[in-house]
Amino acid sequence: MTLHEALLQGTKLLEDAGIAAPRLTAEVLLCHAIHAERPFLYAHPERELREVEWIHYGRYLHERLTGKPTQYITGRQEFYGREFRVTPDVLIPRPETELVVETALEVGRGARRIVDVGAGSGAIAVTLQLEAHATVYGTDISSAALAVAAENAKKLGARVEFLCCDLMSAIASRSMDVIVSNPPYVPEAERASLQREVRDHEPEMALFAGPTGFEIYERLVAEAERVLCPGSWMVLELGYKSRDRVLGMFGPRWRDVRVVPDLAGIPRVLAARMEGER
Repeated sequence: MTLHEALLQGTKLLEDAGIAAPRLTAEVLLCHAIHAERPFLYAHPERELREVEWIHYGRYLHERLTGKPTQYITGRQEFYGREFRVTPDVLIPRPETELVVETALEVGRGARRIVDVGAGSGAIAVTLQLEAHATVYGTDISSAALAVAAENAKKLGARVEFLCCDLMSAIASRSMDVIVSNPPYVPEAERASLQREVRDHEPEMALFAGPTGFEIYERLVAEAERVLCPGSWMVLELGYKSRDRVLGMFGPRWRDVRVVPDLAGIPRVLAARMEGER
């Protein structure tokens, strides 16, 4: 079978199963099977697949048809122009989370110490270290996730110290200039309504916050008042329709509270500054 024929067959299988972006997905999986980049498929459409490549391609298609996300099949996801390794131990970084990085870089200009709470794959922590050249810490309750994050930091040349702890329990008081987090914010009641790719494959502890979905936000805001230096910033990714409830958690000690919408106009990021002067 040629690359062209394999691509057509894979696309049809995915399309018939209702998989989003079937052509692109087939391209990515075929490239993963033959260890090549996408332009190669179109430069050499007549190239015959070796038996082992066909076996791998078939397995990847089967995994995708059963709901496994493409990123977990290939083990890769791009974030802020860099390629990160991802496994089922970490949440797949989303493009909209890049707005967390952009906001943190803007409000925390000149920051010397940054902590990413719930680091997961390390996408935010690694990106901030490479872009801001600050001392960056990443915390996570999952040691398996931190192993992935440490691997990404090493591969990309980022100097990030990862700490296995609950939120910021290992971070000293009045020690940080910026806190960033994309916390779990899905209520338990919405579990059944999630896409199967998310519900059945991404790590539960990175998705579900508790009965209301606001439990982690409440703890983060409370701990931030201990950890932040005066005049420093907290930057949070917001869940869908969570803006007003999260805004209400920021009491009189907070200044310059702002909400940043994403490209679709959805409130995506909240930034707030602790009282005092840096």
